[in-house]
Amino acid sequence: MGTKKLTARALNRATLARQLLLTREPLEVTEAVRRVVALQAQQPASPYIALWNRLAPFDPTALDAALTDHRLVRSTLMRITLHTVHADDYAPFREAMEPTLRGSRLGDPRFKASGLTAADADALLPPLLKHAEGHPRTAAELKTWLEAQVGRPLDTSAHRLLRQYAPLWHQPTGAPWSFTTRQSYVTATTPPSLTDPEAAAEGLKTLIRRYLSGFGPATVADMAQFALVHRPRVRTALRSLMDEGELDVLQPSEGKEALYDLPDAPRPPADTPAPPRLMAMWDSTLLAYADRSRVLPAEYRKYVTRMNGDVLPTLLVDGYVAGIWRLVPPAESKPDGGRNEPGGPDDGPGAIEATAFHPLPEETWTALASEAAGLTTFLTTRAPAPYRRYDHWWAKPLPATAETRVLPGA
Repeated sequence: MGTKKLTARALNRATLARQLLLTREPLEVTEAVRRVVALQAQQPASPYIALWNRLAPFDPTALDAALTDHRLVRSTLMRITLHTVHADDYAPFREAMEPTLRGSRLGDPRFKASGLTAADADALLPPLLKHAEGHPRTAAELKTWLEAQVGRPLDTSAHRLLRQYAPLWHQPTGAPWSFTTRQSYVTATTPPSLTDPEAAAEGLKTLIRRYLSGFGPATVADMAQFALVHRPRVRTALRSLMDEGELDVLQPSEGKEALYDLPDAPRPPADTPAPPRLMAMWDSTLLAYADRSRVLPAEYRKYVTRMNGDVLPTLLVDGYVAGIWRLVPPAESKPDGGRNEPGGPDDGPGAIEATAFHPLPEETWTALASEAAGLTTFLTTRAPAPYRRYDHWWAKPLPATAETRVLPGA
């Protein structure tokens, strides 16, 4: 075990390297998801845009196929949020999250108000999982089944919270991003151990190893934030990993909390170039740390993470968030200001409207324009405006120094 110092910029470059954001890699999609650990996935388009930023080439039909045959799975995991993870990672991740999910879902006042208890859930879980084993069930079907089991109607919250607690995978329901507003579930084919403290402890050790491989170096607070688990559990797992000689301890130059890392994980030099990227909504890189300034400057956080938790799509410049972006329809992006009728012959991918929070050099705008051309071409094959419903956030105040440019599609 060595003690080394890392600057804030070196930490940034370590994250970018592990998240495949220093250069696009020629990886198969399942290997890419293993490398980046987990993709936050409550917005169905985001895993696709996240991988488009990281892979060259990226074939979205490969992601479709991996989700359909469950080599990659979508389920409620870290931070009690939907994530896409490798199927091999699901069971230990779910075991690591068991105390958090049990307390938050089965201890929720809305679940208790239904008259159901945690003991009821334990009794219902085996037949529920049998019911959905190999046979995808819609949310409505699971609600009907659950009400038949308990012999009375239940409100939406009760069966939703039970679904989120149960080890269920989301079954793809259709184009353009595999998952739609229709929800369908199937029992995990790699079932985790539930209510087993030893399994939860071992699962957390695995999750920490995997987290450090994709997001390290990191502090206890970072690890607890990423998973939403109590810090004492993280410290216990770290002590075990340290005793087994699996981790390095590093000291940030600012004298802050000690950092933990895997000994052979990449830590490129602080001056390693970082190309611009147009990041997806809720990109995991922005959410993986207690101290988000590693990637998201503190002064910009309120413009990116909105009060209800929406995390807007961002511009990454020199490794740090420098603004936000959205798709605008062709009518708004025509140079002459003319407007097309929605759905008309000129209605297509439109353009990227990029808002930088501070002045950017012209060469940076040129590089962002190149990224925008590639992204609009990609989106044309699927859905040109996956985040349209969030456009209302652009009516909120932005920094006085902000500059907005429309970057036309290819």
